[in-house]
Amino acid sequence: MTIVGAEQLPEDDFDFTLRPRRLDDFVGQDALREQLAVAIAAAVNRGEALDHVLLAGPPGLGKTTLAQIVAAELDVSFVQTAGPALERKGDVAAFLTALEPRSVFFIDEIHRLPRAIEETLYPAMEDRLLPITVGQGSGARVVTIELPEFTLIGATTRIGLLSAPLRDRFGIQQRLDHYDPGTLARIVRRSARLLGVEIDDAGAVALAARSRGTPRVANRLLRRVRDYAQVKGTGVITAELASAALDLLEVDHAGLDRLDRKILETICSKFGGGPVGLSTLAAAIDEEQDTLEDVYEPYLLREALIERTPRGRVATARAYEHLGLPVPERPRLV
Repeated sequence: MTIVGAEQLPEDDFDFTLRPRRLDDFVGQDALREQLAVAIAAAVNRGEALDHVLLAGPPGLGKTTLAQIVAAELDVSFVQTAGPALERKGDVAAFLTALEPRSVFFIDEIHRLPRAIEETLYPAMEDRLLPITVGQGSGARVVTIELPEFTLIGATTRIGLLSAPLRDRFGIQQRLDHYDPGTLARIVRRSARLLGVEIDDAGAVALAARSRGTPRVANRLLRRVRDYAQVKGTGVITAELASAALDLLEVDHAGLDRLDRKILETICSKFGGGPVGLSTLAAAIDEEQDTLEDVYEPYLLREALIERTPRGRVATARAYEHLGLPVPERPRLV
């Protein structure tokens, strides 16, 4: 049995310190890491800014971390904002004009940029030019500001919402995939070392198996399992202790939490397996439609526990089996 552990880091630094700082420390996404390593090395050798990068994928897979790593590998400044924060052209102009040469400008949730802001970015990304309208009415004139070389890194969970002109201006476009349990177990062991948590291999595997393929979830659960180990155990996270802690947290063997199961139980028991409309389902479980669609449904769909149909959401045979309910004999169930 292998146990890992190290000097404990302050709790306030949890989220920051668990982020890898270099590509070599980043676990998983091997093809993406290799491609970024080549592109970064080439840009450094030429003394140029890295081409613009678009990172797509579900939340919690490391898009922001990779953007920070790119800036660190390039040894340039890192400037961060989010799409919803850029409401006016002046907002994006303030960021762009303050950039240092070859800086990384990171926009999270870039799919939520207003269309007018997108159009401001086109000449900035292609020609390093920023046209600004000075004055109003007949006396208005356009002043063009030359910008330093910079790398725009955009992160999105919904790449389909990006306009084609904006998407096409990214020279490097990559999608992050969910992590397999083995890779997640490596991430858990690394995080445990940074936090000074003792965990054996079986404990890391048990925790990874319930982490929904997402490092952010794995690290969050690790923190809670650590608390349980300190209070209920000897401080060492084993498979048995991890399972007991996660059961207390109401995270089952498939990674479903209480609300996930409530969604399935509502479809199966209250609506006969469906179909049930999103608004009706949201009202039945007392949750917002956007939260249901963006936070909970993706995992249930990925695990083939529900289906989306033109008439609404339908529970699959796998959902009934997961809940321990008899499976109705209906052709649409899989």
